[in-house]
Amino acid sequence: MVEIKTDGELDAMREAGRVVAQALAAVQEAAAPGVSLRELDEVARGVLAGAGATSPFLGYQPGFAPVPFPAVICASVNDAVQHGIPTDHRLRDGDLLSVDCGARLDGWTGDAATTFSVGTPRPEDARLVADTRAALDAGIAAATVGHRIGDISHAVGSAARRGGYGVPEDFGGHGIGRRMHEDPHIPNRGRPGRGFALRPGLALAIEPMFLAGGSDACWTGEDGWTMYTADGSRAAHIEHTIAVTEEGPRLLTAL
Repeated sequence: MVEIKTDGELDAMREAGRVVAQALAAVQEAAAPGVSLRELDEVARGVLAGAGATSPFLGYQPGFAPVPFPAVICASVNDAVQHGIPTDHRLRDGDLLSVDCGARLDGWTGDAATTFSVGTPRPEDARLVADTRAALDAGIAAATVGHRIGDISHAVGSAARRGGYGVPEDFGGHGIGRRMHEDPHIPNRGRPGRGFALRPGLALAIEPMFLAGGSDACWTGEDGWTMYTADGSRAAHIEHTIAVTEEGPRLLTAL
């Protein structure tokens, strides 16, 4: 069932989204060669606790997962696309890190992700990140009253194919509100003019995932969570929570 939010409910989601943005900014500032992924998770935990928020990630266990997720961020390095579990693995100069984070505040949820280079960036990584971010911007721009979910999917997928990137099948964005994952599902590729009609008050998490090698194929690691590119190429994952309004898309996960 798709839930339409009131203006007041979207304002509450904006506050949850602000906490997510603060956590992501703090994690990116702390990320450096020699820092462990577990230490970055502790940084995010501190931001959430300081804001009086909880994590929708911690303890989450969808049907595919063998164990509940043990952290408040997903930390995915290099060829890891998403769902990376923070461990004692220490970052190295030139690593590409994707961080996904959520926050629940006063019963409402925000969800966002970012990808950035640790230390010295590789030019090809900078292009991958820039193209993924541009695809997210295109998807957000398509999230207007009168459009459909397929218009968002088409904007993201077209950007991927123009850039020669792969797009994982069966993964994409989603509705969001009181729960982290609500209807509708938002594929990262699709046909324009198809799918659920966008209405004011619809809250969506739009999240392109681009695979640098051009193949769509992925595999899941031994932890049952982390998804990797099949060809070993690097990946980027960038996400924002937005609301569809009469005035255009409203960004809910900004500082």
